[in-house]
Amino acid sequence: MAGRREKYGQSIRGSRIAAAIAIGVLLGCVFAFLYPNGFFSPDPPHPLSKSNLQVGSSNCESTERVNMLNSENRKLSEKNAELQRQVRELNQKLQVAAQGNGRAQEQLVVSSQPQKAGPFGTVKSLRTNPPVVPDESVNPRLAKILAEIAVSKEVIVALANSNVRSMLEVWFNSIKKVGIPNYLVVALDDAIVDFCKENDVPVYKRDPDDNVDFIGKNGGNHAVSGLKFRILREFLQLGYSVLLSDVDIVYLQNPFDHLYRDSDVESMSDGHNNMTAYGYNDVFDEPSMGWARYAHTMRIWVYNSGFFYIRPTIPSIELLDRVADRLTKQPNSWDQAVFNEELAFPSHPGYVGLYASRRTMDIYLFMNSKVLFKTVRKDANLKKLKPVIVHVNYHPDKFPRMKAVVEYYVNGKQDALDAFPDGSV
Repeated sequence: MAGRREKYGQSIRGSRIAAAIAIGVLLGCVFAFLYPNGFFSPDPPHPLSKSNLQVGSSNCESTERVNMLNSENRKLSEKNAELQRQVRELNQKLQVAAQGNGRAQEQLVVSSQPQKAGPFGTVKSLRTNPPVVPDESVNPRLAKILAEIAVSKEVIVALANSNVRSMLEVWFNSIKKVGIPNYLVVALDDAIVDFCKENDVPVYKRDPDDNVDFIGKNGGNHAVSGLKFRILREFLQLGYSVLLSDVDIVYLQNPFDHLYRDSDVESMSDGHNNMTAYGYNDVFDEPSMGWARYAHTMRIWVYNSGFFYIRPTIPSIELLDRVADRLTKQPNSWDQAVFNEELAFPSHPGYVGLYASRRTMDIYLFMNSKVLFKTVRKDANLKKLKPVIVHVNYHPDKFPRMKAVVEYYVNGKQDALDAFPDGSV
């Protein structure tokens, strides 16, 4: 019996030892899982320290992310600007291609949506072509000048060399007297640059160009007059409307208050009455044709190429290009004749006409010297009118007549115009 109890007690002790060992191993596994760095580690991990590490890491990642996004945004902006430039260039090429074809349906489309015609008498067609996209890269220096002096993207422009200095002085003094701020002299020699600066007149001289400089410094009135078509192109490309002015003009009112701006070209006329200026039915008689001896023709006197308002449209720029090209190839041509032919001649076999809209200015507001000296000064009612400008284009004694116009309309000297003949002597 005693031996059996002893064996039983030993068995219980062995079981307890085994259980204790099992429990110790189990606890060791648990602590090893919960405290991988050791139970007595000097920096025991805990939820708070782990959160701090995550926050710090997140801040670094956010800063890097923002920097990366900013860099990508800059790259995208640069790429977008480049794409816009390419789009502008492609649009210009498409417009040029459309013009080259010369078909009406391929002209610049103002409205792409078909329109329903209204009731009888209410239908009005489109007359105004859209402006070109301004391109300052054409002439950044001129663009800066125009940005400072132009009003509503409009400016009076005159070309001048030393040959017309006396008339130029009357010209800009009359402009100052009226209070017109947006005007510019394109100087064709250094002497005119200095003269304008001395008189506080806005002036611009082009960068050196052998062909332009030679004509500008040495050319007579007709040569200089033809030169303006080449120079005006840059103004239109920059997106500005130009009121081109010869210097044999006296300003009495602000012309920008009297423009319609509904056409590509708005020009004063060489006509001397309503019929010749605005058009009339002229009958051509050929007796040998018998019954059909009378042929009706439509006539209008030419536009004056020394005073016209031109908008920055594709047809306007094409007009300047055509005139400049013809004057280069036909050096004996008169710029005013070429100017009018390109505006008026319709498309016909072997020739593609210019699709430009045009308007004739009021001959009593934008007055030529034939109207003034032949008609207005002799008519009591017409003498009461105050024109916007007087252009001394019909008379070679320009300077004295310009001074007489100032005396009559500005200084009120009633007999200032009386001493001059109707025409030239």
